[in-house]
Amino acid sequence: MAQTTPAHPNGRASARKDDVIQIRASAGMKAILTRAAALRGQKLSEFMLDSARREAEDAILDQRTFFLDAEQHEQFLAMLDAPPAPSDALQTLMRRKPIWER
Repeated sequence: MAQTTPAHPNGRASARKDDVIQIRASAGMKAILTRAAALRGQKLSEFMLDSARREAEDAILDQRTFFLDAEQHEQFLAMLDAPPAPSDALQTLMRRKPIWER
C-alpha cells in the first residue's frame, strides 16, 4: 500500500516521494508541457505533478452536489428558511468600516 505524506501549504510533500505515476502523451502534448515547465523553471515531472494536484484540489473543492433523503431534505430546507440571528460579534464586524474604505 502506498504511504501518504502530509502536504505543506505550498503543496510540497514533507517526505520522500516513492510512488510512481506513469502517463502516455503525444509528442505534441509533451512539447507543450515541457515548454510550460521551462517557463516556470520546473522539471517536467514537477510541473505535471503540481498542475495535476491543483486540478485535483479544484475538483474536490468544487463538489456542489450532495444527496439527501426526503427527511434530510426537509430539515435542510427548514434550516435555510430559519437562519440563526446574527451574533453580537458579527453585528460589531458588520458595523466596522471596510478596510478598503479606511
